[in-house]
Amino acid sequence: MDVKAKKTALRGISYGLYIIGTKDEEGNVNGFTGNWLTQTSFEPPLVALAVKAGTRSEEQIKKTEMFSVNILQSGKKDMVTAFFKSVEPEGNTLAGYEFYTEKTGCPIFKDALSFFECQVVDKVEKGDHFIYVGEVTNAGVHREGNPMTLKETGFYYGG
Repeated sequence: MDVKAKKTALRGISYGLYIIGTKDEEGNVNGFTGNWLTQTSFEPPLVALAVKAGTRSEEQIKKTEMFSVNILQSGKKDMVTAFFKSVEPEGNTLAGYEFYTEKTGCPIFKDALSFFECQVVDKVEKGDHFIYVGEVTNAGVHREGNPMTLKETGFYYGG
């Protein structure tokens, strides 16, 4: 296979950028920047999320079988980069961004356009990222706006 062509072709896939919220069994919350996410079913409402294997967040999702997805507004590059590295909660903030919790106990960020919470119903443990299929169990909208995309940041993740 032509490795350069593969990389270029795979980077042609369009992605959004999201803050994925997780928690451990004791309720300690975490968040990370995610972009490999897609809806897979209307009924029941399902999404598939790829998470780097062996990370703290992936271990939390594996153990609690829950996660939240926070849809960011276009232009929120600072928020995206704040969650590239591991963060620790300070009160009701992560990386300086205020959050609250609802059904799953995973963080929902006030700065997000909207959010949804998921219960894991299946997983695929292949490759360097594991795929978690989540059923959407709760959702909310904070405000309308254009969602953040990977392309607008100039970042590349994939290929």
